[in-house]
Amino acid sequence: MLNSLQNTAPSRKKQSRNIKFLSLIAFLILFLTSTNTFSQAFLKAQGTKIVNGEGQNVLLKGIGLGGWMLQEGYMMKVNKDGQQYRLKQRIEELIGPKQTMEFYDGWLNNHTRKADVDSLKAWGFNSIRLPMHYNLYTLAVEQEPVAGKNTWLEKGFALTDSLLAWCKSNHMYLILDLHAAPGGQGNDTNISDRDASKPSLWESEANKQKTIDLWVKLAERYKDEEWIGAYDIINEPNWGFQNLEKDKNGTQEKLNAPLRQLMVEITKAIRTVDQKHMVIIEGNGWGNNYNGIFPLWDKNIALSFHKYWNYNDEASINGMLKIREENQVPIWLGETGENSNVWFTDAIRLFEKNNIGWSWWPLKKIGFNNPMEIKTNPQYEAFVKYLNEGGNKPAAADVYKGLVALAEASKSENNVIHRDVIDAMIRLPLDPTAKPFRLHVIQNNAVLKAVDYDLGPNGVAYFDKDTADYHTATGKYTAGNRGRTYRNDGVDIAKDSTANDGYIVNHIEDGEWLRYTVQVTKAGLYNLQVDAAAGAAQGRISILVDDKSVARDVAVPSTGDVKAFKSITINNVPLKRGKQVIKVVFDKGGFNLRSIKFASKK
Repeated sequence: MLNSLQNTAPSRKKQSRNIKFLSLIAFLILFLTSTNTFSQAFLKAQGTKIVNGEGQNVLLKGIGLGGWMLQEGYMMKVNKDGQQYRLKQRIEELIGPKQTMEFYDGWLNNHTRKADVDSLKAWGFNSIRLPMHYNLYTLAVEQEPVAGKNTWLEKGFALTDSLLAWCKSNHMYLILDLHAAPGGQGNDTNISDRDASKPSLWESEANKQKTIDLWVKLAERYKDEEWIGAYDIINEPNWGFQNLEKDKNGTQEKLNAPLRQLMVEITKAIRTVDQKHMVIIEGNGWGNNYNGIFPLWDKNIALSFHKYWNYNDEASINGMLKIREENQVPIWLGETGENSNVWFTDAIRLFEKNNIGWSWWPLKKIGFNNPMEIKTNPQYEAFVKYLNEGGNKPAAADVYKGLVALAEASKSENNVIHRDVIDAMIRLPLDPTAKPFRLHVIQNNAVLKAVDYDLGPNGVAYFDKDTADYHTATGKYTAGNRGRTYRNDGVDIAKDSTANDGYIVNHIEDGEWLRYTVQVTKAGLYNLQVDAAAGAAQGRISILVDDKSVARDVAVPSTGDVKAFKSITINNVPLKRGKQVIKVVFDKGGFNLRSIKFASKK
């Protein structure tokens, strides 16, 4: 027994030493891996690219949280005195400061939460741009108890901390964007919530210093956070430094000296506490006028530009591509959107072809052409009508009720999810095919709603002659979907005035068409009951099944009113069992279409 113990003891000691050695190796591997992973995620400028710590190209696919910390009037359906401070003042006049604060607290708590970030990741986005309002982080200059000192407010930092935590858990980059700088950075006052009766950012040294101090405070707090993608230091400056009277938004500015000087000072101040994070700068004239800005003053800078309502061709971005090559600096499309799905897909395809990351605007608002829509309510609609048009003052109780309901509606689970918008941004730039908008099971008495045509590009899932807004290039507004509801393609859609939650296709023009992918449960002949309203003049339609004509040039008789829907029957349409594609061609337009009902023939 003793011999046995003596023989096994050295073996156990050796085994113990081996375990300790292996544990040490495992610890070193874990340490090196975690350290390496930490360094990989920091974004930086490398030549004309944005790269991670391993030098891999990073193409940012992001979206901006417009309307959360800063409510621009149009997002709230307010088109008169649309700055947030004015909206808040007008709310206080009706319901008092306590209930006004209750609304804004609810809005900030509900509008953006972890569920929103989780959804963005699941949909295919990899970054978020946070439009910050300075007044959530510090007092306004004129409110400071001691001139020249900064009172820091925990609210903004706490909201940012939470958002960063949600981004980190999803491995998404968060780009901090100072959307409303102290005093306001331009004459487009809604953007920065500027009170034009007070000195702007450019007219006040105190506002400039507070802006610098705020960025230092942010950099101190987040300097070691790898999922902070960059600091976008001044959003859309728009100020005429040389000739304010004739060029108030700085689009013709040649020098931009005060803008460059402030951006240099902000960058240098950030670098005193943070040498890791990329700094993003924006030109004058809403981000695009870079006259006088070069040469750059820091090695880790990227340039942002903003693009709205123009053509999506190489010519539309040639200026920025030239700047990128001449200065060997990355460019990033920091803000764009507010258009149709056609425009979205074309733009993203253009950007990604040229290795330009992008951030859309916005994630959600009261409106349809974004991934998420905040639903309104009758009390809020009455309140907004009063703000925009005047008239009888609404009751305080009704205004309060409407605002509380709106704050609740801003939660992601209460939003309308526009999957056609998401599809146009994420799938279609790479895969321009059609796919079902929803499952259409065709059996006896099945109803196919006209507005539920397939997802996909114009000319593939549908054909419409008016698909996007290019007014900054053409001088002419073309809305795409003129009804501005339900879907964001070129197809014109309106609410059905005869139904509570129904929609119709209207403004149908000659030669337009819609495609529907369906699943037929039983082969046979079907009578198609087309529900249409033709007004004074009759229209004409044709039906194709799997590209084969089954009904040609069928009359859609006049019903006397485009709201007076009647059914016309197309008899004996043969359908096979299984998946098929039905195409409805509008040979002659001028009518409205609500639905098609399928009646099987026994």
